[in-house]
Amino acid sequence: MAPPVDNLPVPASPVFAKPASSPQRPSRRARWAGSMLAVLALAGTGWLAWHLTHPDSSSSAAPGGRRGALATTVGVATAESSSLPVILEALGTVTPQATVKVRPQVSGVMEKVLFKEGQRVRAGELMATIDPRQFELALMQASGQRQRDEAQLASARVTLARFQTLLAQDSIARQEVDTQAALVKQLEGTVVIDKANEGTARLNLGYARVVAPISGRVGLRTVDVGNVVSSSDVNGIAVITQVSPIDVVFAVPQDRAGELQQSAARGAAMQVTALDRTRSSTLDSGVFASLDNQVDIQTGTVKAKARFANGGLALFPSQFVNVQLRLRTIENAVTVPVAALRHGSAGDFVYVVNASERTVSLRPVQRGQATADRMQIASGLKAGEQVITEGADRLKDGAPVVLPGDSPNGGAGGGKRKRPGASAPSDGMAAEVPAADASSPQRRRRASQAEGA
Repeated sequence: MAPPVDNLPVPASPVFAKPASSPQRPSRRARWAGSMLAVLALAGTGWLAWHLTHPDSSSSAAPGGRRGALATTVGVATAESSSLPVILEALGTVTPQATVKVRPQVSGVMEKVLFKEGQRVRAGELMATIDPRQFELALMQASGQRQRDEAQLASARVTLARFQTLLAQDSIARQEVDTQAALVKQLEGTVVIDKANEGTARLNLGYARVVAPISGRVGLRTVDVGNVVSSSDVNGIAVITQVSPIDVVFAVPQDRAGELQQSAARGAAMQVTALDRTRSSTLDSGVFASLDNQVDIQTGTVKAKARFANGGLALFPSQFVNVQLRLRTIENAVTVPVAALRHGSAGDFVYVVNASERTVSLRPVQRGQATADRMQIASGLKAGEQVITEGADRLKDGAPVVLPGDSPNGGAGGGKRKRPGASAPSDGMAAEVPAADASSPQRRRRASQAEGA
């Protein structure tokens, strides 16, 4: 229970109480100095934290570039001066100069087949024989008929000579002489017919020997020994295709036909190369032969023909090949890789490298002839200048770049990247990093944690 009110101590009178002593208040200068130290400590801590979490953008800028701009790693190539061939590419079909279907010219039984399938034959070489006995008999009959008529003609001529002698002696009528003269004329015509029949029989006997009309390669055989053959057979005996030399027919765009015709009119020997389907190997090399005289209205192209020796028999009739026709050669042409040329609203341009400043300049150029991997620069670029081939999509005029071989920080010499505010080590001592003041709250918190541990 609470003590009685009467027992509570009576407070001293305020009039007679001794005032308590108050603590000494710091001076104004001390308060100002403490405030400044706290502000400096906070500022130093914030500066250090910001620079530790944000990389220095100025260190990645290329030397001489704009401060704060990030450099782009690019690929470069050097413009070269070389001879640039002007190539016209097309798809062609191998076409033999001659293809002959060998048929017998007389009817008869096939007696011998003297060729093999796929064999190469020469013109006039014997390929097959037909039973010649019927043709030999026909020749003998024609020859006998001629000899008989020739004998009759000789007798008629003797009689005519005797009649003419009698007529000179006025011992015979002129009518008989004229009749005998007409008989001689008739027999002379009969002998001429007999000679023609004899020649036909001899010719048919010769046709019993089937020979190659052209030189070339024989295809598959279509008839066997013992079959009756005739000149009306559709398949004939075999097919001979001339494979050496051989032609390639290809289509030329009508826009290039005039240029091709002018080159052919000057007598220039234009080289033509035949490539396989994948363009990986060269089948043969030849020369341009001729150009058609009209444009195909359906395709807008003109047919052209090139001739190849085909010594290695790499070109096969009716084969599809890729044709490369060299129209002319441009000497001392400035060329760059195709990837270096870019197109904008103002036209074609390239990015030229300023090697000393590690920056690029946008250079308008005029394109020329093109090949599979090179492009001619007709104007706007000189041989020896470096152009950008990779990474151009992220560039602008004057942008800093990092070239192949440069250090990661974008400089040509380069070094290790240092933390902002740190100095290089000297005499084996580590560089000092600015720290916050000892009176900062962070420093007092770390000290209290250490004492508690």
